[in-house]
Amino acid sequence: MQLLHAATVILCCILKQDRRGPSIVYLLRHFPVTLKRSVQTARHLVCCSIVFCLTSNLQSAIAHGSVAAGDDACLIQIGYLRAHFKIYLPRTRQFEEFCEDLPEVTESLFVMEYAHNALGKMWIDFRIIRDVTGLGKFTKQVDIEQIEDLESATVFHQPAVIEPDVYTIVQHFDEPGWYIGIITATTEDPNEIYTAVFPFEVGFTGFGYWPLLVLLIILLQLFYWHTDGSFTRWREKFKADMTRVIHAS
Repeated sequence: MQLLHAATVILCCILKQDRRGPSIVYLLRHFPVTLKRSVQTARHLVCCSIVFCLTSNLQSAIAHGSVAAGDDACLIQIGYLRAHFKIYLPRTRQFEEFCEDLPEVTESLFVMEYAHNALGKMWIDFRIIRDVTGLGKFTKQVDIEQIEDLESATVFHQPAVIEPDVYTIVQHFDEPGWYIGIITATTEDPNEIYTAVFPFEVGFTGFGYWPLLVLLIILLQLFYWHTDGSFTRWREKFKADMTRVIHAS
């Protein structure tokens, strides 16, 4: 809006017939203020654009492994295949849905609804292990492949079965901490294997996304002070104050 106003002022100056003087006087009198407002508006637009770009991808950026937040539910990526993924705590949270981290140590119901019909024809193996990698949410499939004794770290294992519609398992957790879910889907071809690895925390009562949002606000404020010259003015003021102190002493 301020940019449009600046353009309007210039046009009015060109067309204006002022008896007190030429139109250029009006232009020089009003344009600096209007230009300053336009620059401030542009700076605000840049900040808003940065906020939009970062926050729109915030959940995806901090998603754990193969699980990511979608528009209507969590999505788990198994190779090139996808499924809607939900976790329930029926004994304590009834119908409340969780995507990854679980706030309580209790019985947990894992539900996977196929987004691709091909998953309904595959053998699906579901395993949950304790996080023996020490990597937490940064655990990847390559880290799982380096575990020498997978069975000793396993707390739940559902051998491969074919579930044509919805895949569900129930696991009762006894201890809080980091766990890793491993889903393996195979076809009749033994060489066609798809795997999803998703770390999650049980007994998680952290601050969620708030620390990242606070950090984002602080960085944007620093960026704004840098672009509007506040840091330069403060530095010059500090130098002037120090000079006066030195001369006074």
